[in-house]
Amino acid sequence: MLVDFCLPTKNEALILESSLNKLLAYCGQAGFNFSWRIVVVINGSNDASTEIVRDFKRRFPDKIDFIEVVESGRGRALKRYWSDSAADVFSYMDCDLAVSLDNLPALIRPLVNNEADLAIGSRLSAGAATKRSLFREIVSQSYNLLSRFLLGHDLSDLQCGFKAVRRETFQALEKYLVDDFWFFDTELAILALRSGFQIREVPVDWRENRYQRRPSTVKVFRDSLDFIKNSLVLRRRLKKIDFSIISKDQKISL
Repeated sequence: MLVDFCLPTKNEALILESSLNKLLAYCGQAGFNFSWRIVVVINGSNDASTEIVRDFKRRFPDKIDFIEVVESGRGRALKRYWSDSAADVFSYMDCDLAVSLDNLPALIRPLVNNEADLAIGSRLSAGAATKRSLFREIVSQSYNLLSRFLLGHDLSDLQCGFKAVRRETFQALEKYLVDDFWFFDTELAILALRSGFQIREVPVDWRENRYQRRPSTVKVFRDSLDFIKNSLVLRRRLKKIDFSIISKDQKISL
């Protein structure tokens, strides 16, 4: 069993070295009962990210790898890497490690143990611990309520950048995953849910502004409009998909 821990990265040179050191140290001490590697998925960067991860790969060739995609887009870069990877489980987390690494075993365990097809971190479910501004909390809750209304689901947090998926599940859904940017998180979860795949929500410890030197890339007004537009487009697409043709033999036996 091989698990890829993916770090999507766009112009994250300020934090990349620190995050890689923390993730590498954690995984090395975790005593996982599976093989693992850390893969930096660089997308549209024009900073020193490639040089940083290339040095890590030189020092840790069995544990660190990377892929460089010229075009921007976290979704695009993850899909491109996962399409070629031989790992059994793909996971990804935001490069700033806003979610505590102590939540990593709970994310991966259901997939490794054949208990779920997709695991998603949740900042809003019971047991989660979230530290962020009141404004960000209101925005997050609003996204959740709006997505429930537009997309008809009962998941608690679609946009948390902390997810893991089995290779077979990704392969079954791949051709339906069209978003190349941050809405990829929502699209993956909704398509898996509608297809009948088993989803495990994992309460997480999430901390805002873990790295003070890194400016936020979130533009609330623009992103809110994009979220509404993308949700409406996805809702129309869902009506045209015959989910019964998504192979049932791709799903785990519970």
